[in-house]
Amino acid sequence: MKATITATSRYLPKQIMTNYELEKMVDTSDEWIQSRTGIVERRVVSEGETTSDMCTIIAEELLKRSNTDPNEVDVIIIATVTPDMPTPATASLVQNRIGANNAWGFDLSGACTGFIYALDTGSRLIESGKYKKVIVIGSDTMSSILDYTDRNTCVLFGDGGGGVMLERAKDSDSGVIDSILRTDGSGSDYLKIPGGGSLHPASYETVDQHLHYIRQDGQVVFKYAIKGMADISEEILKKNNIDSNSISLYVPHQANKRIIDAAAQRCGFKDDQVYININKYGNTTAGTIPICLDEAKELGRIKDGDLILLAAFGAGFTWGSMLIRWGK
Repeated sequence: MKATITATSRYLPKQIMTNYELEKMVDTSDEWIQSRTGIVERRVVSEGETTSDMCTIIAEELLKRSNTDPNEVDVIIIATVTPDMPTPATASLVQNRIGANNAWGFDLSGACTGFIYALDTGSRLIESGKYKKVIVIGSDTMSSILDYTDRNTCVLFGDGGGGVMLERAKDSDSGVIDSILRTDGSGSDYLKIPGGGSLHPASYETVDQHLHYIRQDGQVVFKYAIKGMADISEEILKKNNIDSNSISLYVPHQANKRIIDAAAQRCGFKDDQVYININKYGNTTAGTIPICLDEAKELGRIKDGDLILLAAFGAGFTWGSMLIRWGK
C-alpha cells in the first residue's frame, strides 16, 4: 500500500517586501541580493497574522480540493520552526479550527527539510494501514524571527506555506516511491535561533542580545547546502536506477538560486526540469516545497504519471530527498 498526494494548496500573505525596501533598512542592494540569491521580493504577514492562520487556510483548501469531510481526517502534521507558541502545537490549533474532530496531530521541527520529513512521516502512517487521510503542511512566519538589522539573514527569508492531502493510492504505480533522510548535528552552530529554549530562556538579556532571531554563518551553510542537496538528489536517483531524463520535475528547497543551480547541474537536469520560484517568495523554510508543488500543479507542470523529485537542506543540519509518482 502506497501513500499518494490527492490535493495540494498554498497560502502567501498579501504584503510584498521588495529588495528596494530592504535597501532602506540595511546596508544592501537589489543587485547584491539578486546576484547572490536570485531573490527579487518576498511575502510578509500582516500584523496579527500567524503560522496557524496560514495553516488553517491551507488545510481548509485541502479539504475542499480532496472532497474530504473534516471528520474524515485522521492526522495533521505541521512542519514549522515558527509555531504560534512553543505549546500547544500549531496542529492542535488547526485541528480545532477546521473541525477535524477525529484527528490527532503534532508539529515537526526540521527547518528547511521539515516538509520532506513530515511528508515521509505522513506516508508511513498511511502505509501502516491504520490511517486513510493525513494532512501534511509546511509553513513558516520567518519575519517573526528575523533581525532586520542583520543583512546576512533578513534578505533571504519570506513568509508562507503550503500543504498536501495524503491518502491511500488507488493506482499501484502512483504515490511515494522512496525517500532518503539525513541529520548531522555537528552543523548545529552554523544556523540557529539561540534564545527562547531551555538553554537560553527568554529574559531581558536574551532580548537585548538579539538571541531570539535566526543567525547563520552564510559561507559555511552555503557550502554544506550545495553538497548536501546535490548528494541526496543524486543518491536517490542511483538507488532507484532512475536516469535524470526520467524526472518530469525537480522540486528543490528554495534557499538560494546558486544552490539550486549547482544541485540541478550535478544531477544533469535541464532548466525545464527544475522548478524555481525563489525570485517571488524568498526562502519560506518548511513552506518552499509545498508552495512549489501547488504552483506547479496549477501551471500544468505536474501531471498524472509524472515522476517528481523533491530535495531540501536546512538547519540541524538536516537534508533529504523523495521520489513521487504523481497520481491517485
